[in-house]
Amino acid sequence: MGEAIRGSLIVGQSGGPSPVINASALGVIRTALASKSITKVYGANYGIDGVIGDRLLIMDEAGVTELDKFLFTPASALGSCRTKMPDPEVDETPYRAILNVFKKHDVRYFCYIGGNDSMDTCNKISKYMKAVGYECRIMGVPKTIDNDLFGTDHCPGYGSAAKYIATSIMEVACDAAVYNKGAVTIFECMGRHAGWLTAAAALSNVNGHYLDLIYLPETDFDMDRFIEDIRVCFEKNGNCNVAVSEGIHYADGSFISESGTSSTDGFGHVQLGGLASYLAAEVRDRLGYKTRGIEFSLLQRCAAHCSSGRDVSEAYMAGNAAVENMLQGVTDRMVGFECARYPFGGYDSHIILLPLEKAANYERTFPKEWINEEGNYVTDSFIEYALPLIQGESPTRYLKGLPDFTSYNKVFC
Repeated sequence: MGEAIRGSLIVGQSGGPSPVINASALGVIRTALASKSITKVYGANYGIDGVIGDRLLIMDEAGVTELDKFLFTPASALGSCRTKMPDPEVDETPYRAILNVFKKHDVRYFCYIGGNDSMDTCNKISKYMKAVGYECRIMGVPKTIDNDLFGTDHCPGYGSAAKYIATSIMEVACDAAVYNKGAVTIFECMGRHAGWLTAAAALSNVNGHYLDLIYLPETDFDMDRFIEDIRVCFEKNGNCNVAVSEGIHYADGSFISESGTSSTDGFGHVQLGGLASYLAAEVRDRLGYKTRGIEFSLLQRCAAHCSSGRDVSEAYMAGNAAVENMLQGVTDRMVGFECARYPFGGYDSHIILLPLEKAANYERTFPKEWINEEGNYVTDSFIEYALPLIQGESPTRYLKGLPDFTSYNKVFC
């Protein structure tokens, strides 16, 4: 381990938010503010774009009370972006801009909170700084409701989104069962290539039976078989509730939702949507059942009022660990979790550090052995994995009956 170096710190957020991404930011900010070696704490306004453009928030002046509210405020309080950084060998321009900002503000610590592409950004910046001889310790803090980052047992954000999905399905299933004429309800969850979030729908059955079928992108989708699964379920139960991942696809790899609407984001990823409505129409046309299509969309990543207490605490712990390790000389790593699960719900976790180059641009898909033989549900092994992650309640504070989200002082340097 090395010694702490004096200098300032920048923390940034990137990609799609999560219910607990600000808890990680708070872990970074509080730990940095408490360090005698870190002279100033800055927040990158809109992620790496804010660093490149020298738009830095002075977190020392944000206000302690408002900073505390980061723990239960959804979305990215610092501002996010979806900027795909080029290889320095191809275009060095943004890296020279970052270096100039680092030198201007004596930045010696950089934390970036995000998913696969954010870890790629960290990795490229770290390599560039080493190549030009500028000492700056760089750490990635994981964030993704998709739960698809390599090397870590799970990602902060996943447990809360999973809890929201399971809870919402339970609530809607109760509502759908009130009439003497049944219906088919199709829930669309996020997940382009990894089915972790959609699988969380199975948690709705832990305290009763609310969900019947689950379809993940790890298996090829067959429309005729899907229709037959629903027919059998509906004839047996008089209702049928189905969870589908936005990324389910045919055997040729084409997304089912390409029949609806899609576009691309700033990273070049296909943005999928309209799947639930499309499948609901197919079921209605082929079987004549009453159908509903429900797309959780942004709700599943910003429902902080339904966050997992464990998820919040681990997100904070990840931010704290990032700074503590950088102060001890660690760089070029992403914070991760190694966990143990015991009978009767026992669980513990501890921090591990993963090389950035391994965490970058690698998606961890849902284990196929956790999908049943029919390809339309998950096994108990997944329930044993996921159930500990949704434990505990949101720390949300309320004012006049509504959540009291942060409105911190945005002071730019």
